[in-house]
Amino acid sequence: MTMMRRIVRRPAVATGSDWPDHVPMLLRRLYATRGAADFDAARPKLARLHAPDTLGGMDAATVLLRDAIVQDKHIVVVGDFDCDGATACAVGVRGLRMLGAQRVSHAVPNRAVHGYGLSPGLVDDLAALAPDLLVTVDHGIACHAGVAAARARGWQVLVTDHHLPGQSLPDAHAIIDPNVRGDGFPSKALAGVGVMFYVLLALRARLRAEGLPSDADLTTLLDLVAVGTIADLVPLDANNRALAGAGLRRLRAGQGCAGLKALIESSGRDVRTLTAADIGYALAPRINAAGRLEDMALGIECLITDDPAQARELANVLGEINAERKGVQQQMTDEAEAALARVALDGDMPPVLCLFDPAWHPGVVGLVASRMKDRVNRPVVAFAPAEPGSDALRGSARSIAGLHIRDALAAVDAAMPGLIPRFGGHAMAAGLSLSHGALDAFANALRMHVESVLDPALLQAEVVSDGSLETHEFDRASAEYLRDGGPWGQAFPEPLFDGVFDVVGHKVVGLRHLKLSLRLPGRAAPIDAIHFNGWTGTPPPARVHLAYRLAVDDYRGGDAIQLVVEYCAEPA
Repeated sequence: MTMMRRIVRRPAVATGSDWPDHVPMLLRRLYATRGAADFDAARPKLARLHAPDTLGGMDAATVLLRDAIVQDKHIVVVGDFDCDGATACAVGVRGLRMLGAQRVSHAVPNRAVHGYGLSPGLVDDLAALAPDLLVTVDHGIACHAGVAAARARGWQVLVTDHHLPGQSLPDAHAIIDPNVRGDGFPSKALAGVGVMFYVLLALRARLRAEGLPSDADLTTLLDLVAVGTIADLVPLDANNRALAGAGLRRLRAGQGCAGLKALIESSGRDVRTLTAADIGYALAPRINAAGRLEDMALGIECLITDDPAQARELANVLGEINAERKGVQQQMTDEAEAALARVALDGDMPPVLCLFDPAWHPGVVGLVASRMKDRVNRPVVAFAPAEPGSDALRGSARSIAGLHIRDALAAVDAAMPGLIPRFGGHAMAAGLSLSHGALDAFANALRMHVESVLDPALLQAEVVSDGSLETHEFDRASAEYLRDGGPWGQAFPEPLFDGVFDVVGHKVVGLRHLKLSLRLPGRAAPIDAIHFNGWTGTPPPARVHLAYRLAVDDYRGGDAIQLVVEYCAEPA
């Protein structure tokens, strides 16, 4: 089922005159509605990055790392099993080696064996590596027991994370997290990979100040920073756009690491025109698939290797795992759709949904929650057994604007202590563990909390449009401006337009997709459009109101364009 949506247009904003001549009016208008008053704000450069020493805890962190390098300690970078965690791990390993560390290893928890983050079980397994210093990336801020277990073994621990902390912080030797209460860092939106990159920038500055070797060019790591930042769906504020934009430029210039080059090739993307959308829909899922169905160590190895042949081999394996993930996800999504249909038949849909199936895979529930959230415009928590037949459940939550899902879990935890063994996350996404017997109590408690804090008006699904395109803007040049004008992403959304078209032809492609031929007043030639998953079983009406993206049609080549339909309805 798909909820009916209302198309609303962003208010027009005056663009001003302080723009370079090469920036078309179309982009100036789009940038202005996203809060960018001039070109420097729209396309920020690395020179505008916030200073690394404004991150709290940086002095202690760089002293730990400086001493580890000088004293030849064994540093183990502990990653996480998503794309942000994998790229952060690769950045940490590569960067520390560039800055002189001779003994750097990496490790990552196995989702099925260790669960999330630095757990005591993972610490036990890491003992075989005999580390002197653990550096967590993209996790650690909630890993009190794991940090304590590591310290009990005499290891030092540096936590680098970007998740929201709980009421207390782990007893690490140093903590870098822009979201620690009272931290003065201006941008709270750094991804885990961005936090690790900042640590390396600060470490290089300390080494230089102390006369130690520090000539490493850390900008060579920005390809990985861009991928992790875009994949983690953090807001692309000016700081993150500077990081992601620089990384995309490196990738387009063919300067990416061997693993990313191989993943781009394996996914069939053109490196010269790579976009944030390509990262989000092609590269990141391949890296993520390893952590969802197999072992993220495969993904990290692909990002760390400098051997092109090994990188291609690993990229192909990741592609195969991702294909398997797609099949599992589609089956789970179909089952979730059926569950939602039953809820709808029972009457009014609640403001938050908890879904569970004993046959679901714990590594894919986040994708299902995200898909269902988009379907019904409500927060969704999807659960699966932590292991086949286990009473322990793993849940993944996705939220909508107006409900901070991690805070909602904290409120349930405060109201019913002990109900949720572990939870953590962001405003829009969170994870938790739960016993099967507690599922109903949790669902009821979460529903009561959401009903008390969420404005019902926010449950009205909307599609936010940048308005209509002029007839002359339906051309290849405009499509290329839009493609190359990013990076687009969270809080700096990819342009979406709307308009009314006559349907002059349609056909079904691949069982689920709808190919349209459209007529636009004032334009002689029809326009092709593709609506992925848009086939409902009945032909489209003769006249449609579409929300769409204007895209280059690489399949037909030349000056060909197409509309990528995001939403279709009959005109009002």
